Amino acid sequence: SKQLLIGESDDWKFQQDNAPCHKARRVTKWFAENEIDVLPWPARSPDLNPIEHLWAYMDRKLLETPVSTMVELEAALQRHWQEIPRDLCANLVESMPHRIEACI
Repeated sequence: SKQLLIGESDDWKFQQDNAPCHKARRVTKWFAENEIDVLPWPARSPDLNPIEHLWAYMDRKLLETPVSTMVELEAALQRHWQEIPRDLCANLVESMPHRIEACI
């Protein structure tokens, strides 16, 4: 529940894009039942969330890493996450003004 995440008096909104899995009736119902406000998001807008680029980086790294068990997968995920280049993160942060401008 949101009480576990932040204080009840804090004003906050959950941010996600309009991916079909995020807009499913079941997901929408869960947010409503848990009284979580979701930030309105324009349809077909440019992706403002830089984490998506980190997921793509992780996908590419995992394609290069043979794993055959869940233990190996978890170890590979943790290793690749810890090896994310700092300049990749810095570039994603620095790209935010351009992303926001594209959305506007």
